[in-house]
Amino acid sequence: MVGVDYKLTVDGQIADQSRPGQPLEFIFGTGMLLPKFEEAIEGREPGEKVSFTLSPKDGYGELIAEAVVDLPKNLFMVDGKLAEDILFVGSQVPMSDSQGNRMTGIVKEVGDEHVKMDFNHPMAGKTLNFDVEVVSVRDVTPEDLQGRCSCGSCGDGGCGDGCCEGHDHNHCDCH
Repeated sequence: MVGVDYKLTVDGQIADQSRPGQPLEFIFGTGMLLPKFEEAIEGREPGEKVSFTLSPKDGYGELIAEAVVDLPKNLFMVDGKLAEDILFVGSQVPMSDSQGNRMTGIVKEVGDEHVKMDFNHPMAGKTLNFDVEVVSVRDVTPEDLQGRCSCGSCGDGGCGDGCCEGHDHNHCDCH
């Protein structure tokens, strides 16, 4: 079990960071975080700091043009009314595809009949700059295994591919 304080800078702006006194804790080597993130801190001891940069291919991948789609506006009807509270540019909307896979799309444009949605991970195509300090390293306990998601089941880019990344890292539940 590794605890880290971190700051993620993207395009010159802080995109995410741990809260003071609340390090991100994760079970090393289980795919909860990006592989290159784990590689950069492997073997480091508490108190050690490291800064590193991940290219899009080592982060959340390149932008995929096919992941930006126009959906019929009637898909956003709730109880016979248009869900206007979620239909604005920048809104993150949880959805499911025809196979039941959960994903989050970002509203890019609202037209008269269609809504342009981007299903790329919000950090796709971005260069990720991390400043990390290892805070703790210890053996995993049975309690650590309770309440953790089995990452890889959500498919929206978190935990390396499904649950935690980019949101509240301390809860590891699917969004």
